[in-house]
Amino acid sequence: MSVFHKIKLRPEVEEYLHATFKNDELISAVGPLEAERKYERLLNNLSHPPAFTTVRVNTHLASVEHIRSRLSEEIHKQYKGFSVPFLVHPELPDVLLIPNIGPRKDLQELTNQVIVGAQCGNAVLRGAHVYAPGIISTSKFMKAGDAVSVYSDIEGKCKRGAKEFLGTKVFLGNGISEVSRNDIFNSNGPLKGLGVKIIEPIYLSPSFDNVLSSCIFLQNLPSSVVSYVLNPQSGEKILDMCAAPGGKTTHLATLMHDEGEVIAMDKIADKVKKIRQNAALLKLNCIKTFCYDSTKALAADQTECGQGGPPFLRESFDRILLDAPCSGMGQRPNMAYSWSLKEVNSYQPLQRKLFRVAVQLLKPGGILVYSTCTITLSENEEQVAWALQTFPCLRLEPQEPHVGGEGMMGAGLSPEQLKQLQRFDPSDAILQGMEFTSLQGFESEDLIELANKDCIGFFIARFAKVQ
Repeated sequence: MSVFHKIKLRPEVEEYLHATFKNDELISAVGPLEAERKYERLLNNLSHPPAFTTVRVNTHLASVEHIRSRLSEEIHKQYKGFSVPFLVHPELPDVLLIPNIGPRKDLQELTNQVIVGAQCGNAVLRGAHVYAPGIISTSKFMKAGDAVSVYSDIEGKCKRGAKEFLGTKVFLGNGISEVSRNDIFNSNGPLKGLGVKIIEPIYLSPSFDNVLSSCIFLQNLPSSVVSYVLNPQSGEKILDMCAAPGGKTTHLATLMHDEGEVIAMDKIADKVKKIRQNAALLKLNCIKTFCYDSTKALAADQTECGQGGPPFLRESFDRILLDAPCSGMGQRPNMAYSWSLKEVNSYQPLQRKLFRVAVQLLKPGGILVYSTCTITLSENEEQVAWALQTFPCLRLEPQEPHVGGEGMMGAGLSPEQLKQLQRFDPSDAILQGMEFTSLQGFESEDLIELANKDCIGFFIARFAKVQ
């Protein structure tokens, strides 16, 4: 069920994406009409949140069943006593699935309005409250304690401090203002803290603010799949090349039972600090973090090798995760994507530079997993085709678990190779509104299938380095 318009893209980006999803290989396989329908579903689905909130349990500190019981009580309170299915994913045993209820049709829009930016609006659709820095505009006389309707300015045209906005905006739900208009726009210093507490969101998603923070990690379903596909073993030396904010890093360490070594790198100091904070919060000790550019992580010889850190000698790692910087076009919900085509296309060369370093740092017999959170061919299947042609030492491998779809046609890969890839494609989902009453009619298997399809756009490839 669609309640929002399709994602807004710059014209050149929409043309580029349209060509991707109507490439010659795909059209010859499914026909132009089905390819066009698939593309339109993609644009529509990207603007909506996934059907489920996924939570990864930190099994280093607690059992899944214990956390499931604790969270079930919390969600029961947040959903005002209504009961919802609370599932453990059968192929991802530390992942819990909680349905997002909505879109809700019974909400009345209020006179008092708060306008937020598109990024803040996306967060509200996934269960967040509105924090004061995200507020762009409010009604003229808004006071703390007022009931307000919250809207997202998806085109970025609302002027800060405006008392009225008549441009394109999307209704996100109702809440209670925690601050006055004067507090927001006449403050001398930077604003902090809660701006609007959302009490009637159009999509009801669970909030996990200060809830079991050391025992759970909010993580999109495909992001949890990645660590299982890499399959780290206790005692191994693992490299996470682009690790911030540390979700996959901490998952790898947990799957290794905190035994071995996980090297986590990022070139931005604040992001590395976040990895350290998450590792400490989850009480994982095998993670070592470094603020370092992974494109420079290969030492030329012993004299350049770091003391326990980068740069590293060739063939230093048993397994490597390259969760590469990407155009991020698979993120949901995303009602407006502002990047230019030049920005979108800037990632393929960087990904290949990182890939070259990864191959050299990997031991013979080791495993390299490449992943992105985008939907383009150029950053996904085309990168696989390039890697297999460029590095004869690499062999494409099947993935376990395989809960997404197969790879997308258009990069010249064989049907067998496409089956070994894992693409989570939002266009595969058939959006359906979920209400408390309708959920009772679903079987667990149906809900799992829906969760596997109706999630963010993501891509995973697994390679082995031949001896």
